[in-house]
Amino acid sequence: MALTFIEIWLISLIFLTGIIILVVTLQLNSALKKLTKNTKMPVEAELSWWEKFKGLRPLEQERELLMEHTYDGIAELDNPTPPWFMYLFYSTIIFGLIYGAYYHVYQDGNIQEAEYNTEVAAAEKAREAYMKQFANSVNEDNVTVSTAVKDLTEGSQIYTTNCVACHGDKGQGGVGPNLTDKFWIHGGGIKDLFKTITHGIPEKGMIAWEKTLNPLQVQKVASFILTLQGSNPPGAKEPQGEEIK
Repeated sequence: MALTFIEIWLISLIFLTGIIILVVTLQLNSALKKLTKNTKMPVEAELSWWEKFKGLRPLEQERELLMEHTYDGIAELDNPTPPWFMYLFYSTIIFGLIYGAYYHVYQDGNIQEAEYNTEVAAAEKAREAYMKQFANSVNEDNVTVSTAVKDLTEGSQIYTTNCVACHGDKGQGGVGPNLTDKFWIHGGGIKDLFKTITHGIPEKGMIAWEKTLNPLQVQKVASFILTLQGSNPPGAKEPQGEEIK
């Protein structure tokens, strides 16, 4: 999702503010160190790098850290924030600035929403490939009646688009035969319908739909046609063919 100019401007302002705060903090720390060095104070023992990293004073220097106020004879030590914690804090600011610029300003990386959309698109392609492979595996020898609501709904849509002109909107017949009674010219089973729809009956004017519909779509529309049995729509065409019980 592309960011607007205002969003980019606000993000840039936040990043700039963070950088300014970081620079000012570092400058203040540097100034305090210089001030401490210039102040005439008794010479203290040199601390090791580990002690400096931890930021803890030796026990003999704790008296210098005592705060003025006491309560019930208990005094509090004014220990400074450990340097390791400050380094960690600064690193999170730097990481946040780099992360925000990379993912949200320049949009070079995939945020969670983009990754989700990418995975959904990949899954949809995989589903389409599977359905295409499954559709091509259906034939007139293994086809079965589908009773799934979704399949029958799609079958109804296919019928409305391709079959109404010849067989009527309710299967009552027209140029083509009535599909709602028990009489069939070329067989009324699911395999018979599948074969008729796929290959057509050229001599009767029934075209072959194998180049327009895939086998799975033929199965769905054939299954839908079977649901029209016994519906007795008004204006139904006279029976044709043999009765199939």
